[in-house]
Amino acid sequence: MTTRLAALAGAGVSIWLDDLSRDRINSGNLASLISDSSVTGVTTNPTIFAAALADGEAYAQQMKELKASGASVAEAITSMTTTDVRDACDLFMETYRATDGVDGRVSIEVDPGLANDTDATVAQAAELHRLVDRENVLIKIPATEAGIPAIRRTIAAGISVNVTLIFSTKRYGEVIDAYFSGLEDAKAAGIDISTIHSVASFFISRVDTEVDKRLAALGVEPTRGLTGASGIANARLAYEVFLKSIEDPRWEALAAAGGNLQRPLWASTGTKNPAYPDTLYVTELIAAHTVNTMPQATMDAFADHGTVRGDRVTGLIDPAHGTMKMVADAGVDFSDVEQVLETEGVEKFMKSWNELEETVRTALDEA
Repeated sequence: MTTRLAALAGAGVSIWLDDLSRDRINSGNLASLISDSSVTGVTTNPTIFAAALADGEAYAQQMKELKASGASVAEAITSMTTTDVRDACDLFMETYRATDGVDGRVSIEVDPGLANDTDATVAQAAELHRLVDRENVLIKIPATEAGIPAIRRTIAAGISVNVTLIFSTKRYGEVIDAYFSGLEDAKAAGIDISTIHSVASFFISRVDTEVDKRLAALGVEPTRGLTGASGIANARLAYEVFLKSIEDPRWEALAAAGGNLQRPLWASTGTKNPAYPDTLYVTELIAAHTVNTMPQATMDAFADHGTVRGDRVTGLIDPAHGTMKMVADAGVDFSDVEQVLETEGVEKFMKSWNELEETVRTALDEA
């Protein structure tokens, strides 16, 4: 087992891989990451699947079968992606059972085109859950305005959820409320809430990319120390929200009934600015009850030279408030940053979904 990654896991961080492909599954790569690199879960998104299906022959046979059956492009995408997620779930089943369902999780996202349609999101979440047919699947639902009630209704139906595209502490508070409400609804309906799990994916590097751009436009010198500081500070404030939520009497009642923590998940943790340390968003966000989902390159970098210096969040919440105040005082409207990032996040995934559709359409034609 890689020593540095094992130390990270020992500090309370669940290490999930932000990638999945049939080649990873069939080659034994994913199995080796589980056994040797402390990897306890996988996240996927439309961009990941677009890259996977565009590369290699791993899907050729299934594509031929889908074409012969007369499958539409949408049906082919669903069939191929749910197959990969199901097979990955099977690889993680031992981890899932050993951790009582906390880890061993594989995420699959609803069509990003449904991000502003509550009813359609709820319906597809239920359908993906049915098709994957594994206890350890997480259905990813974006934390848009329409997504918040969809999260509550999906949790209420007993389906575990990975809430994605969270950029603001305000929206994160709404996500927590949706989780609590969903658990309360499920409990009232007689569902065993100990079987329901959730993570809340808070995006990191995209915050720095947007804020750094705005700081540069305002003429703020990098020497002021604000460049590359907002993503981590914002995440530390999110953790403060998490800590307060588990002191809420609502949560105490749910926990007594078997409810599971909705853990913060740090997403978008690959550094996009080459000037920043390549392990920045791992090293500086170590805290108990968190998940860090990493691209392979970030995971390899941490395995090679990452450092574990204990909890880098809880004791740094007050300075994080100071950082965000300085960013605001410099002229950055962070509420606008959050809205822009949420809108762009959905648009980027929709673009990837369109690319995925075109790739599958071409492959069906040529199968």
